[in-house]
Amino acid sequence: MPRSHRSGADGVVRVAKRFGRSSIEASPYRARASRHPGAPASIKLPRHPSSARRGMRVSSPERIQVFAYINADNAPLYRTIMRVFMESKQRFLFQLCPQDVLEAVRISVGQETSGQPEIDSGLEQLCEWGNLQKHPDTTSVGTVDDFLKQRYVFQITRHGEAAERALAFFDAAREGDGELQSTALADIRYLVQELKQLSREAEPDAGKIHRNLLVLRTRFEDLSASAQAFIERLERSVHVQSVVGARQLIDYGERFVGDVVLAADSIGETIRDLGAAGLERLIQAVAESNVRGPIAATPEGIAAVCDQWRSDWKRFRDWFISHAGRPSNAEMLRERARTLIPALLGVITNTNDRQIHRIDRFNDFRVLARWFAEAESDAEAHRLWRAVFGLCPARHLIINDQTLDEYETRQVPANTSWLEAPPVRIAMRPRDYGRFSPAADLSCIIDRTAEKEKLAAAAHEEALRILSAQGRFGAGGRMRLSELEHLETGEFDLFVGLLGEAVSARVFSNEPVEIFSGDGRLRVKLEPTGDGREALILTTNGVFRGPDHWISIEHILSVDGVLR
Repeated sequence: MPRSHRSGADGVVRVAKRFGRSSIEASPYRARASRHPGAPASIKLPRHPSSARRGMRVSSPERIQVFAYINADNAPLYRTIMRVFMESKQRFLFQLCPQDVLEAVRISVGQETSGQPEIDSGLEQLCEWGNLQKHPDTTSVGTVDDFLKQRYVFQITRHGEAAERALAFFDAAREGDGELQSTALADIRYLVQELKQLSREAEPDAGKIHRNLLVLRTRFEDLSASAQAFIERLERSVHVQSVVGARQLIDYGERFVGDVVLAADSIGETIRDLGAAGLERLIQAVAESNVRGPIAATPEGIAAVCDQWRSDWKRFRDWFISHAGRPSNAEMLRERARTLIPALLGVITNTNDRQIHRIDRFNDFRVLARWFAEAESDAEAHRLWRAVFGLCPARHLIINDQTLDEYETRQVPANTSWLEAPPVRIAMRPRDYGRFSPAADLSCIIDRTAEKEKLAAAAHEEALRILSAQGRFGAGGRMRLSELEHLETGEFDLFVGLLGEAVSARVFSNEPVEIFSGDGRLRVKLEPTGDGREALILTTNGVFRGPDHWISIEHILSVDGVLR
């Protein structure tokens, strides 16, 4: 008798009620699925799925068992079946019958590695774990016998889809090493400028605001991931003393950190302007335009969307703007790079030195210490000492027979001082296999007088240009950068060097900073003007442009009152 029929007490065959419950414990496959060879013995479905209502939320099967197929005995088949359902959902096919799953698995694998019984067993096991759910298939029912047969279609659950997406993300993160990008900063600067323009409009377009915020969030995630991957690679290269790709990594880091330093001030200023111009109005407009419908358009739904955008904006703002006691992520990135790049350069230098100079004294001493520690006795240690430091007769010196006979006759002990011992007469000639180094002719001496004079003249000219520049800047007066209308080559080189040292020593963009030049002769003080003006300085190589500042450069007097 088929399993779909039941014999009552009156002997009448009746159809068994199959579709009254949708839980797994009502499935006729429960006893069979629990003994499936791929099911871990330690994972079982609770008898009451409503245990979450009793406070056991951690042990709910949707949260634990959806990942059970990863380590099961037949894990490759389960992963293939789950990918089949994910791909079919992308094509808007949500329900698949076992025959469709078998055909898709064979196409995905490329060979007939599984049959219909294995597919059916795998589908039932995935349903028990909560990755799939099955529904009666009544689409192909044409007769009563077709209706009485057990036919089901399967569909992936929300928890199963979330588990598969998490595994796909894990596989991608494990295989990749983090992509290093350099275009995100330019996109972020453009997007915040466009948001600033939209904030000035009386009725800004919510669609444009939403599009810009979405793209800004994506590009900011790319920038943050690139910065993290860069610092991680630097630390790994320094830690493992690896120079593979180190030069390319340093070149990228110098460009990337330089772009961050140049763009951080302008982006931070735009972020402050957005906050003052009414960022909350833009977020509210985006939330109201996105949350639509009679169910979702509630004050709680709008507030939840606004909170999410505020959280994203706060994380974005903290990346570029420093606060009291907490530097920005851009500043921390610069400090970490300034520490790690010189360390990696030191690793490259040491590696190159070891390749050029094959003899490494430190490694030799470490190996020698290990040999001494492994010596079996003091006699072995003394033999090693004599062999290593050459405490043995020279190979190219021969003692004559008369001296050897005299030593044997006198029986001179080994502890006799050299001053009291009889002399040792040796024959000063090489052995038969020795070699003489023929004396080569002396090389000709090249006269470098003309080249030295040219170098001295160039150094003198450079010193005059630096003195002239110091004379112009070192008066000690306070002036704007915009007042320096034109600079010669030497003056501009000195000016850019001092300005770069002052800007790099500054933590916050709105605070004054005071530094000393590398030779200690000049004191430089840089202060922001606060009026938003821009400085333009003409040079022989082009136009120097940047935010206007107050700058004062003065000479430092020595103790006796003389210029240093």
